[in-house]
Amino acid sequence: QVQLVESGGGLVQAGGSLRLSCTASGSIFNFSAMTWYRLAPGKLRELVATITGGGSTNYADSVKGRFTISRDNAKNTVYLQMNSLKPEDTAVYYCTLRPPPPRSDSYWGQGTQVTVSS
Repeated sequence: QVQLVESGGGLVQAGGSLRLSCTASGSIFNFSAMTWYRLAPGKLRELVATITGGGSTNYADSVKGRFTISRDNAKNTVYLQMNSLKPEDTAVYYCTLRPPPPRSDSYWGQGTQVTVSS
């Protein structure tokens, strides 16, 4: 079993910055894609950013240029650096781990709340 623990959420003012962390247990982290999702009331779940086991990254258009995803395989940790935060970034942020094919399972953390005040 894989356990994911997110941290780093909090309350910030618009224009501020925050860094989220997600640490994974297990031995498959280095081979797995890591994704940050967010969920806000009244909105659909949104894919924010993904980093593959090979280090390739993708971002939602809404955060591109403001957010940066990275990973430290030695620490089994993925980060989401969030700059120029906007009130519409307010959500619960979740990290997920997706093992490489042929496995089809995935794992979710408990989420961390990010609130951006105007």
